Amino acid sequence: MGMTPSLVVLGVTGLPEIGRGVSIGALIAQHASLVPGDVVVVTQKIVSKSEGRIVEVDASDPDAKRRLAESEAVRVLRRRGDLVVTETRHGFVCASSGVDLSNVEMGYAALLPVDPDRSARRIRDQLRAVAGVEVGVVVSDTFGRAWRRGLTDVAIGCAGVAAVVDLRGVEDAMGRELTVTEVCVADEIAAAADLIMGKSSGIPVAIVRGVDPTWLRESSVHEEIVRPYDEDLFR
Repeated sequence: MGMTPSLVVLGVTGLPEIGRGVSIGALIAQHASLVPGDVVVVTQKIVSKSEGRIVEVDASDPDAKRRLAESEAVRVLRRRGDLVVTETRHGFVCASSGVDLSNVEMGYAALLPVDPDRSARRIRDQLRAVAGVEVGVVVSDTFGRAWRRGLTDVAIGCAGVAAVVDLRGVEDAMGRELTVTEVCVADEIAAAADLIMGKSSGIPVAIVRGVDPTWLRESSVHEEIVRPYDEDLFR
């Protein structure tokens, strides 16, 4: 009898409030038991806090968030009422350039990390040094999606785990060769972790255990997931 594939998601609890300069990797190592091959998913919010990407914003000014979002954008793609959809310097297309007022002190906003892939590499290297284990790291954030209602978490940075797995040339279950299938496993891992972390549970880190070991390699959201302009049918 063959083994049944399984995936386990474990929330990391007990983490203190994150301040500027805090080593997220060292904190995770103190609060979690990691094994080689784990993928550690870290919310953008605590990464931004540790990197000092928290700025003041006038909560009484309804246009303050919009102006901040526009200052973080390379272009504004759509406006509708209070909603502004932008393209960030990273190449992400999202609401308000990822500027977020939730889970930060009143009067402040969290901005996206300057280089989320680098942030993921830093946390991966900290975990390697402190815990002595080789793991993957995904930095996640909550995005909406064109044509679909609802929010989901996606990867905005990764290290040590594939962003996209190319299945072209592999046979499907019926023996037919796949010709166009590329799977964004980093987004799938981020979404799975969010089922445990949630939006209001106060769990900013989760461990996804049991991913395919062939996915554990150097990677980059910027290089593998962000679609180049010459391949984009909608911008």
